[in-house]
Amino acid sequence: MKSWITGSLVCLAGLSAPAWATVFELPADGSAVVGTDDRIKSKYNDTLLDIARRYSLGYEEIIRANPGVDMWLPGEGTDILLPGRRILPPGPREGLVVNLPEHRLYYYPKAKKGQHRVVITYPVSIGKMDWKSPLGETSIVAKQKHPNWYPPESIRKEHARNGDPIPKVVPPGPNNPLGDYKMRLGVGDGTYEIHGTNNPMAVGMAITHGCIRMYPEDVAALFPKVPVGTKVWLVNDPVKVTYVNGDLLMEAHPPVDGEGQSIAPNLDLLAKQLDRALGSSVAAIHWDFAREALQKADGMPAIVGVEADLDTAPAKTVASAPAAAAPAAPAAPAGVAAAGAGH
Repeated sequence: MKSWITGSLVCLAGLSAPAWATVFELPADGSAVVGTDDRIKSKYNDTLLDIARRYSLGYEEIIRANPGVDMWLPGEGTDILLPGRRILPPGPREGLVVNLPEHRLYYYPKAKKGQHRVVITYPVSIGKMDWKSPLGETSIVAKQKHPNWYPPESIRKEHARNGDPIPKVVPPGPNNPLGDYKMRLGVGDGTYEIHGTNNPMAVGMAITHGCIRMYPEDVAALFPKVPVGTKVWLVNDPVKVTYVNGDLLMEAHPPVDGEGQSIAPNLDLLAKQLDRALGSSVAAIHWDFAREALQKADGMPAIVGVEADLDTAPAKTVASAPAAAAPAAPAAPAGVAAAGAGH
C-alpha cells in the first residue's frame, strides 16, 4: 500500500512548514484501511495546533491522540503522535464523503487513464446541522470565490447581545468567516456549505455556527477540483469497522448531537453502532478490548476481535461476554454478543 503527502508550497502565517493534505492510494484489494500513524518531536515554539495544521489533522483528533500534552506549550522534544491510520467510511468511494463525528472529509477523484485511484482526506469543522434534513446523498449546487457572508438574524442578535454587532453583509476579507471559497450543498434550506474560515485554529472542533469548515489552504486546493454537480455524502458513522487479515479492526469517534457537538461516548449507543456496522458478518468480539476502544473513542483503529468461521463456531458462541469484574460497563447488547448474526 502506497501513501504519500502532497501540499501547497506556500508557507502559512504562524507555521514553520507548509501545510499538507494527505493523499493515499486506494488499496487494490478493496481494503478499507489507509495510512499509518507516525511520531515526531515537537520544537520549542510549536503548539499542538501548529502541528495539527502542518500534518493535516484537526483540533480534536490531535488532542485525543496526545492526552496529557500541553496544547499551547508541548515543549522542545516532546513525543507527539500523529494519528494517520484510518478506516474509510462505508458507502460509495466517489465524490466527497463527510463523516460528521470524525470531523473529516474524504475526496475520491476520478482516476486518469493509467493511474491508480486515490483518496484525499482533510480535517473539517462541523457546525449546527438541521437533523430534520436527511443525511445521505446530496451534491455541490453552486461555487463562489471571495463570497459575501450574510449572517443569519440569530447570529446577528447573539453578537449584539455580546456587544459585538455585525452588519447584515460581511464583505470578502479577513473578517469574513467563510474565507475565500464556498461550495453550497443541495440539502436542507440551501444554506449548508463547505467553505474556508478566518479562524483556522478551530478546524476539527465541534462548533455551534456554520457548516463544514476547512483550513484555508485545504479549501483552496479542493475548490478547483470539484465541479458543480459533484456528489456529496453526509454520513454519521461514529463507529467504523473492517477486517484486516482476519482481524476485526474498529475505529470509534465521539458521537455528535443535534447541534453538531461532540458528546461523551455512550457505550450502549456505540455498541449498537458496532453491531450495525458489522451488518450480516459474524465476528468473535473480545468485549474487553471493544469496550475500552468504545470508551476512549479516540479515532485510533484498534483490534477488537477476529472474523468468525461459522463452519466451526456456532453463532451463539462467537463473541466474548463482557468481563464481570467491570460493573461500570454495560452488558453487551444482544446484537453485539451475536456480532451481527441476527441480520
